[in-house]
Amino acid sequence: MNWGIFEGLLSGVNKYSTAFGRIWLSLVFIFRVLVYLVTAERVWSDDHKDFDCNTKQPGCSNVCFDEFFPVSHVRLWALQLILVTCPSLLVVMHVAYREAREKKHREVVGEDGGRLYPNPSKKRGGLWWTYVCSLVFKAGVDSAFLYVFHSFYPRYTLPHVVKCHIAPCPNMVDCFISKPSEKNIFTLFMVVTAAICILLNLIELTYLVSKRCHEGLAARRARATGVGHCPDWATSPCKGDDLLAGDLIFLGSDSHPPLLPDLPRDHVKKTIL
Repeated sequence: MNWGIFEGLLSGVNKYSTAFGRIWLSLVFIFRVLVYLVTAERVWSDDHKDFDCNTKQPGCSNVCFDEFFPVSHVRLWALQLILVTCPSLLVVMHVAYREAREKKHREVVGEDGGRLYPNPSKKRGGLWWTYVCSLVFKAGVDSAFLYVFHSFYPRYTLPHVVKCHIAPCPNMVDCFISKPSEKNIFTLFMVVTAAICILLNLIELTYLVSKRCHEGLAARRARATGVGHCPDWATSPCKGDDLLAGDLIFLGSDSHPPLLPDLPRDHVKKTIL
């Protein structure tokens, strides 16, 4: 499989990620993808060929190998890396969609007709939710695969000798795994790096949510301050300043709120009529 394609696609994610997201991406490619490509595939290349059992019964070694290795480590890691990197591609696609929409809007209304997105790559509105959901999905995928590995191989380690008594083996036979110590080292390395990636995703998620909550509280305080200083908002001279402060409430949206009419009561009467 050509992992260079994923590297090229995900290289643009750095422009839209936080510092924690950049560290996560570097960790994925340096300590997970490169280790997988350079060493892991070679270490597990002889797992079936050198799986020996102390019997010559035809088919016994095959069924014992299938019982102990229901899924190959290499294939599980490949599936894990694919699933854990796909959400980052959704962020890039969302930014590309917003940029294309902004371009069409400017072609219709012109350069002076306003913009749909002041900054299409800024994590506001739907893009913020896409980014947050991608973090949750990545942490969930890594956690699920760690659970799967632990259910197949308790404590993530391989024994030197496997006891097998499944048919067509004539009795309890001993089977021997090729290079179990080396495989245990790389298995624990991949498990530790996956756990670190989960921690980085949770830290980044906490950072984004806390930042959004802080901005929301600041917007409420700014709005409350503006209302306190300008009780008659419709006729006061600081109406424009209050509108600018009110924009802070819409930090999660892509467009500014509509301006209220100068005489709200007349507007309500017209609406009722």
